[in-house]
Amino acid sequence: MPAPNLLLMKHLLLAALLLSAAGATAQTPAAETEAVKQTIRNFFDGMRKGDSTLVRSTIAPGAVFHTLAARNGTTQLRTETPSDFVKAVGTPHKEVWDERITFDKVLIDANLASVWTPYEFYIGSTFSHCGYNSFQLVKLADGWKIAHVIDTRRKEKCK
Repeated sequence: MPAPNLLLMKHLLLAALLLSAAGATAQTPAAETEAVKQTIRNFFDGMRKGDSTLVRSTIAPGAVFHTLAARNGTTQLRTETPSDFVKAVGTPHKEVWDERITFDKVLIDANLASVWTPYEFYIGSTFSHCGYNSFQLVKLADGWKIAHVIDTRRKEKCK
């Protein structure tokens, strides 16, 4: 039977290892959440700057963009290709496209993230529309990338 001091030291060492492992695990979600948010921030920073290269760097190969819009009282699902969006961002325009978001929910499991962001969209300083974005991101070899985004658009009842 081990000496009481040796037994106590083994228990303390085991406890220290478990606590350090728990601390490392607890840090990972916060770091991953921040990395996911930064990808989305870069997407919108690129849009504001008219920087198509920055926007393109945030989008996964094969990504899909959708919008839910009401027309004549009916909801329509519209598809926009990411390449058309990137081209529009990079085409000079008079006013800044400014989508102001807040992060409502960020959920992550392994290499998949789902992010819910209410937003207000301005053209220059003029309010255009508002709604919610739902982003699906995937973690690839070069980091988190947007695989799908779908949004709602309306002019009133924001947030």
